[in-house]
Amino acid sequence: MKVVICGAGIAGLALANRLSARGDEVVVVERAPGPRGQGYMIDFFGPGYDAAEAMGLLPAIGARAYAIERASFVDETGRERASIHTPAVASGRLLSIMRPDLEEVLREALPDDVDLRYGTRLTGVDDTGDRVTVELDDTSVEADLLVGADGVHSAVRAAVFGPEERFLHDLGLHTAAFSFDDPEIHAEVAGRFCLTDTVDRQMGFYGLRDGRVAAFAVHRPADPRLPAEPRPAIREAYRGLGWVVPQALRACPAEDIYYDQVAQIRMPSWSSGRVVLLGDACYAVSLLAGQGASLAISGAYVLADRLARSTSVPEALADYERLWRPVVEEKQQTGRSAARWFLPGSKLQLHFRRATLALAKLPVLNRYVTARLAGKSTGLITSLRAAERESSPIPAGE
Repeated sequence: MKVVICGAGIAGLALANRLSARGDEVVVVERAPGPRGQGYMIDFFGPGYDAAEAMGLLPAIGARAYAIERASFVDETGRERASIHTPAVASGRLLSIMRPDLEEVLREALPDDVDLRYGTRLTGVDDTGDRVTVELDDTSVEADLLVGADGVHSAVRAAVFGPEERFLHDLGLHTAAFSFDDPEIHAEVAGRFCLTDTVDRQMGFYGLRDGRVAAFAVHRPADPRLPAEPRPAIREAYRGLGWVVPQALRACPAEDIYYDQVAQIRMPSWSSGRVVLLGDACYAVSLLAGQGASLAISGAYVLADRLARSTSVPEALADYERLWRPVVEEKQQTGRSAARWFLPGSKLQLHFRRATLALAKLPVLNRYVTARLAGKSTGLITSLRAAERESSPIPAGE
């Protein structure tokens, strides 16, 4: 089978790995001129951890991971007001890694016969029922399946399913990430993820192994539209915060800034004919749910499994959605309910978050609180892996 994957991010690369490994001809097209360097630290756990383990990727991911044992919420002087030990969220099966580093692991794991094309844009899709012709800006490719793994602002989704506004649900926040040089801040945050304990806007920092500092920011904007220039918008949004924030804002670069809405994608169906969507293109959970990368890899694992074990492409796509949608929708609900906890909108909500994190340290309540933060666990990936080995039926939904 020949498959075109649009998007060389985490979901697209993971799917290319799985499909090529089973003998499919895979073409991956990416509109960016090369691998993106922007992105923030992610806590990689849950079903994605299970899928990475099944794919043999954990050693490579672990080699690039950071030993961040806790997230600290600090006041304007840098004094810790609350904290959470991150391994508790996932019972120790958790790795903290920069998003670009995770993509690099997936690229390096690609079989040699994957045709990976950067600087290539999708311009049209012609689905005839038995085949799909993918129009690119420099050529066209005929395939058995087109997979849109091209993110929240998916070109495949727009071409086949309709305009973005039908599916994008803005959660009322903007987020940004960038890195900069500052030895003083690097020493201050070494070994932990430090966030300002603030209302309506929050900046976080962590030290990178190359000596640079990575910054993460989220705020409630007065205007939901994205700014034309991210750096002035960032400096204005976080002006007045204390601790090391003024230094970081002065060091904010003019380029290589990640800036976007915090949003979810919700769709009635993830496939149409010979076209299917994957990852943020069809089920972005938002950074509030904290498992976008995990769901990207595990969703790719599920889709590849169904394509390998179903009797037809339509059957495979239907099974993929039947199995994976319940997991995704639960994570999306977790993200929506976490909004006030993630970024308090009032002093009362700020105090509630501090109290919640204090309770998480009590053995009796630890399991309940961390489960609320992480969402429900799922055994689907381990079930698929076992079923692949034993060629037995796969349970739905779990």
